[in-house]
Amino acid sequence: MDLDDIAARLGIPVEDVDRVHRLAGDLPSAPLPAKADAPAILARLAVRPDDTAEIMAGWPDPDSPLWTPELRWLLDRSIALVRADLGGYDWLPPGPELPRERGPAWRHLYVYAYLALVDVVRGYHRAHGIADAVSWVTLADLGRNLAIDRRMHGEGWPVMQAWLTLHARGGVYELGRLQHQRGDDAIGLHIPETGPLTPEAIEASLDEARAFFPRHFPDERYTSFSCGSWLLDPQLLEYLPEDSNIARFQRRFELEPYEEPEGIDADVEVLRFVFRTLTTPLDQLPRRTVLQRAVVDHLKAGRHWRWRRGHFPI
Repeated sequence: MDLDDIAARLGIPVEDVDRVHRLAGDLPSAPLPAKADAPAILARLAVRPDDTAEIMAGWPDPDSPLWTPELRWLLDRSIALVRADLGGYDWLPPGPELPRERGPAWRHLYVYAYLALVDVVRGYHRAHGIADAVSWVTLADLGRNLAIDRRMHGEGWPVMQAWLTLHARGGVYELGRLQHQRGDDAIGLHIPETGPLTPEAIEASLDEARAFFPRHFPDERYTSFSCGSWLLDPQLLEYLPEDSNIARFQRRFELEPYEEPEGIDADVEVLRFVFRTLTTPLDQLPRRTVLQRAVVDHLKAGRHWRWRRGHFPI
């Protein structure tokens, strides 16, 4: 198909289509699981029944009128794009942001791509001796993020569609309380929405990672754990008790000198993670916790949060 025609039919810039074409080229894609098997797979991926119903309603059956030739092209080439970087651990948008209000095929195109890659990445895991239990708990971040997106009325997915390609390429692993991202010489730490950030849970997760990466990636040498997050902003300590979980998490890190992060608005990220909304006026946000009150009071005072990076030795 002509790339200009694909872009016009999808209603997106031709540059976005060209990027997919350039990165995927004629590389092999991967098939979706059989439709009959999909509900069981979605359950293992912790996808909620309401999201499962939407995904199944938009399933790309060969005769589905929902799936135009340009949508099928984008699905196939997005799968190939991600598969081509199997084993990669850098940020990788799988394709352009789509107008998701146009229906389930548009809304969940990158979910179908993820499903097609489940067996691919599990094969990568097996080749590295990674237990199936770790594979499934890691890949189940799909269900968690779909539930978050539903809570955010669709505001969350543009970030999540790129984030989940780390899971689909073997770049990130959920080990206890934290997710651990492979890197050049540091293991990147991510904090899923799975419960309290207690020092005990953090240390147990770090201990798992200290054993996991030398065992399964012996050719990679890591000297530190790193994290980039608004959670490392020292301004939080103006509001939170010294013995709070966030304060104790911060104290693990040696902060790098502050630089304005490219493409990240810390105020937006704080609202995304603390309130799961990007559009609710400050006066209407809940104030049930110390953290919620801190975020709102800081922003209402005309101040801004900062995205900070830090590290500590393994």
